[in-house]
Amino acid sequence: MAEPDRPDDGVGGAAWRAAQRAYAPYSRFRVGAAAVTRAGTVFTGCNVENASYSATLCAERNAVAAAVAAEGASLDLVRVVVVTLDGESCAPCGTCRQVVTEFAPDATLRYLREGRFVERSAADLLPDGFEPGDLR
Repeated sequence: MAEPDRPDDGVGGAAWRAAQRAYAPYSRFRVGAAAVTRAGTVFTGCNVENASYSATLCAERNAVAAAVAAEGASLDLVRVVVVTLDGESCAPCGTCRQVVTEFAPDATLRYLREGRFVERSAADLLPDGFEPGDLR
């Protein structure tokens, strides 16, 4: 498959480079993500598989975790870009949608769908997501 479209702001390139470092010996589905803060800082992550499948970590969650590790829980996340090396569709899974919503329900998620990038807000992708206020 041809190389997928990339965003023109350089963030897609950062996600692409992260995907090249993915650890995906089981699925061979290498994913990279770039989480962008309002200040324009970019944090990347890649998928890290595990022989115990439930221990696998998604690229999106790794990118958000890197942002939290660097900026703390008050980070101002505005966008997460997700790519795959092979250009396959890669909408964030439900767990990744929930993690992004935790920090920024209005953040934009940009991901590949049928060889083209689409953008949706985290809230649109996870309506009625679980929020800190739901805890009792």
